[in-house]
Amino acid sequence: MPPKKKPNEDYTLKVTSPDIGGRKARSSDKLTLVEKRQFLYVRIVRANGLPVNNMTGTCNPFVELKIGNYKGVTRCFEKTSNPEWNEVYAFTRDQLQGGRLEFLVRDKESAINEIVGRLSFDLGHIPTRFPPDSPLAPQWYKLEDCNGVKIVGELMLAVWIGNQADDAFSVAWHSDAAAVSGKNVTKTRSNVYLSPVLWYLRVQVIAAHDLAPADRNRKPEAYVKAVLGNLVLRTTVSKDMNLNPAWNEEVMFVAAEPFDDPLVLSVEDKMGADKDVCLGRSVVPLHQLEKRLLPQPIGDQWITLQKHVSEGEEKREVKFAGRLHLRIFLDGVYHVFDEPTCYCSDLRATSPKLWPEKIGVLELGILKAEGLPPTKSKDGRGTTDAYCVAKYGQKWVRTSTIVDNYAPKWNEQYYWDVYDPYTVVTIGVFDNYHLQEGDKNGGKRDPRLGKVRIRLSTLETGKIYTHSYPLVVLQPNGLKKMGELHLAVKFSCDNWIDLFHTYSRPLLPMMHYLKPLSVYQLDSLRHQATYTLSSRLGRADPPLSREVVECMLDTGVNRWSLRRGKANCERVMACLSGIVFLWRLFDQIRHWKNPSITILVYSLFVVMRPRHPPHMDTKLSHAETAQYDELDEEFDTFPTSKQGEALKTRYDRLRGIAGRLMIMIGDLATQIGEDPCSCKLEGSTSYYNVFDILSDCLCFGSSSSVQTKRHINTPNMPALAVMSSTMLTVSAMSADKSSNTATPSLKPLAFNVVSLSCQLTSHPVMSADKSSSHVSFHVILYQHRYHVIDKRIQHAKPSKVNGND
Repeated sequence: MPPKKKPNEDYTLKVTSPDIGGRKARSSDKLTLVEKRQFLYVRIVRANGLPVNNMTGTCNPFVELKIGNYKGVTRCFEKTSNPEWNEVYAFTRDQLQGGRLEFLVRDKESAINEIVGRLSFDLGHIPTRFPPDSPLAPQWYKLEDCNGVKIVGELMLAVWIGNQADDAFSVAWHSDAAAVSGKNVTKTRSNVYLSPVLWYLRVQVIAAHDLAPADRNRKPEAYVKAVLGNLVLRTTVSKDMNLNPAWNEEVMFVAAEPFDDPLVLSVEDKMGADKDVCLGRSVVPLHQLEKRLLPQPIGDQWITLQKHVSEGEEKREVKFAGRLHLRIFLDGVYHVFDEPTCYCSDLRATSPKLWPEKIGVLELGILKAEGLPPTKSKDGRGTTDAYCVAKYGQKWVRTSTIVDNYAPKWNEQYYWDVYDPYTVVTIGVFDNYHLQEGDKNGGKRDPRLGKVRIRLSTLETGKIYTHSYPLVVLQPNGLKKMGELHLAVKFSCDNWIDLFHTYSRPLLPMMHYLKPLSVYQLDSLRHQATYTLSSRLGRADPPLSREVVECMLDTGVNRWSLRRGKANCERVMACLSGIVFLWRLFDQIRHWKNPSITILVYSLFVVMRPRHPPHMDTKLSHAETAQYDELDEEFDTFPTSKQGEALKTRYDRLRGIAGRLMIMIGDLATQIGEDPCSCKLEGSTSYYNVFDILSDCLCFGSSSSVQTKRHINTPNMPALAVMSSTMLTVSAMSADKSSNTATPSLKPLAFNVVSLSCQLTSHPVMSADKSSSHVSFHVILYQHRYHVIDKRIQHAKPSKVNGND
């Protein structure tokens, strides 16, 4: 039989009109983006003087709450007449059917849980609390027997009607989770988590002196091993096979405050393929290390290596084993990446001294979900226990879990401080698999039901956006729609001057451009940060499970995918469609259609031609640093003559390289697809063109002088960037005169050609002098955010970021 055709799903973004407070709300109202829901709150504090059982002479009391079809039960205390519970219960008011709230104090000592006393309230007499009013004070109430006669014993409690803004909402037992009992009740409540402060731990190993090898008849093959927690990093084997080896290498870790694990450094002697001997080790507590809070150099130091020598069965002696020369510190001038670069929610450095000023507040209302599928079976039928997780910056929020509902309603609102508009808030929907008694779920993970990303630069300040976002998950059998998520988003700006000032600053801390980390370093450090965050958040109560953290942080985004590779390439080609228009302009220059522009371009070409003949650059081609396995692969036959483990290693390495290339293409497509300079401010285009030409000339002069003085025999990349930018800018100016629609497609390309060229010149491989002045000037000049300022002015609708999940 032919396969069934998949139904035509609707993956579009829909505008909704929920009944939310919005601008009609009072200034003190916390619920402006969600529908207000009323709850009947009951706080049971404690009991006093409860009667004991006549048979046992003790009392094991607990309280049972009953209202309509809902029932809640407190904990049971053994052998006490004065128990203290301090528990809160919340009943959704629109689902209540009964008219009275009843309290039954029972004794678990008896076989039938005998009623010790009772108490009841009429719902019509319960007061309403309006936040930010202070909490309602609990009161003592006399208990009655089954006949309504007052007895010995009293119960302290408070009953009131409130909404989601009440302080008791996040700690209450909710009637929507009535099927959950025991300790698992805490896993249904809403919580706020904070990511730990992450630092780059940099260990720059310089040399070692006075090593004491185990075998003095052989030359030691020494390397340094650094261990932090479960992560082990090693340097290469020193070329100096003596007792004073040198390395001049650096290893980097990601460390989180508070620092639990020390750093263990050891010098190892490679005796054979699987045999290493420790020549000496040292334990360095991280809290004693110096923190670099500003871009300034850190001094080096010598640490003493020790070796434990056994003498007898129990006695161990510590001996001097040499010294290790290194530079070790906690670096706070970089931003520690824990998310993909194009979907970052925070771009600040670790050091608070480098933080920019706060520019506004992000408000997010998580309203409801619709059309969720069943993900597990309970009592012979499908069910779903859904909750949401939202992340922005260091703050994570988790909504309450709505049990057994395909259309859950959360109506919870959260706030974040905003320091940069070019950031993304991520919201994910998951199914809770940890609500069974005893957590006996067979080790299953919380499956994801979909994820939504919203970039703040696409939001108009002060406006409330209410949309229904499709929850889409890519599965092995194809794309599947898991439902829809209703959100309300608002970005409020405190100061417009500070907002526009952010577009004049670099996107990342300046050290990312002055001394950039390599792609491999960033990839490794990001995985370390993800592992650290998942470990720390998994130790919270209740924990945020590892699979949720990894999904929100897109841990596997750098894995090779042919689908994502084709999609990113098509995005780049679509964004570069203006090259055809550029070719037409170049053809006009060749045929002297505009003599002034032709003369200017030819003059620039003559001035900026290479001053040295090209030759083989062994450093640029990596011919000097090629490893044995790389050369073996290069000179291998085609088809390959290798088999087994060697072929598998090459394939995995190729997949890793292809995955990183795919991410770089996706980042490029994301940047050049933003229409960098299509500003609607009158006169801004002319100002930009004039500023671009003047700055290009200045940059070319400075870069040319630096290269001439240092005799750099490499291609003039800054000059190429200047020439490309100037040509595109001049073409854009000419296009402005003839057509108003051509300019926006040229300026993004000019900006990204210059930006890419600057990144190449600032890379250690492409630049002969990493500290040259033209690199920092290029960075300061070009690494600004023109590519989002037009979104602020055009009053655009919020766009759902395509995560290619």
